[in-house]
Amino acid sequence: QVQLEESGGGLVQAGGSLRLACVASGGTFSSYTLGWFRQAPGKEREFVAAISRSGGGTNYADSVKGRFTISRDNAQHTVYLQMNYLTPEDAAVYYCAARFGAYYGSTLSGYAYWGQGTQVTVSS
Repeated sequence: QVQLEESGGGLVQAGGSLRLACVASGGTFSSYTLGWFRQAPGKEREFVAAISRSGGGTNYADSVKGRFTISRDNAQHTVYLQMNYLTPEDAAVYYCAARFGAYYGSTLSGYAYWGQGTQVTVSS
């Protein structure tokens, strides 16, 4: 069983930056891949970014490429999402997700464990 807890959300002006963090407990951190997803009001949850077990592989949604960076610190059991050049379209609840194994793709159903989410609000 893996527990995930996100932090770092908040209110930021368009063009600004935020860094989200997700601390994991349970299992062996380096044995699972991690992803970030988001859900805006009235919309389906969507993939944002994912990272491999070693951190050497990353995967991004087209909408965030070049602006967001996912990283992980296996010693601190933490995955980060650095978000730059935020726009109102990035406003959503951001969720951390994990799964055991090598998969670090974009499919929601591929992830077994989810955090409670952290709200990101972007003012125009």
